[in-house]
Amino acid sequence: MMPSLFIAHGAPTLALENNDYTKMLKELGSRLPIPRAIVLFSAHWEEPVQAVSAVEKYDMIYDFYGFPPEMYDIVYPAKGDTVLAKQVLNLLAEQGIDTRADTIRGIDHGAWVVLRLLYPQANIPVVVLSVNPGLSPEEQYRIGQALTPLRKDGIMVIGSGGTVHNLRRVNWQSTEAEAWAVKFDDWLEEKIEKWDTGSLFTYETEAPYAREAVPRNEHFIPLLLAMGAADNGRKGTLLHQEYQYGTLSLSCWRFD
Repeated sequence: MMPSLFIAHGAPTLALENNDYTKMLKELGSRLPIPRAIVLFSAHWEEPVQAVSAVEKYDMIYDFYGFPPEMYDIVYPAKGDTVLAKQVLNLLAEQGIDTRADTIRGIDHGAWVVLRLLYPQANIPVVVLSVNPGLSPEEQYRIGQALTPLRKDGIMVIGSGGTVHNLRRVNWQSTEAEAWAVKFDDWLEEKIEKWDTGSLFTYETEAPYAREAVPRNEHFIPLLLAMGAADNGRKGTLLHQEYQYGTLSLSCWRFD
């Protein structure tokens, strides 16, 4: 049974950094069982209907501005898997989830930053999925649940986003986390370890500093999607936790 992962992708420059978090992700890729393929939900692909990439090869999307020139030279030659994409579409449809296949879109940095650190050789097929900020937390979790059978078939499910992701309050010189960011993540850790979905589904009103930590939910959604994919085991393990610029959490969760 493949694990499901939630991985914070931080600022795009994470792709060029050599720190404790990037080292951990590189080591994680070598420690985990090698997946037959990867299904990845990216916070940087928002759609009102669940979209599933059905391409044979991805073009690069550099969906950021004003970063160092070398960021735009990065190429991660990810290959798609159209057969797996069809399987994903069928699994979602069986649960009454509206879907559509996407045969055009490339791979955004929410996906390639993470994948490049985990599997730099780009030798594992990838199917990228969108997120829908308009759905309730319960509906997000249910989408993940629908993909649980994939894990039995050697396929890894990854949610790429960020639990604390407040760009308006970023301090580019900060080397310490804001106290409210830590309190939110501490609350989240407790609820995940207990697999308290009732509290997680109402995090907006229950969690301390939820509005500051999650001003928009598109980066938080992948956590619920990854957890849903591991609903049959309900075991969460925090593999890493640190912060960038005070208000961007770099957390990695494994779900079994």
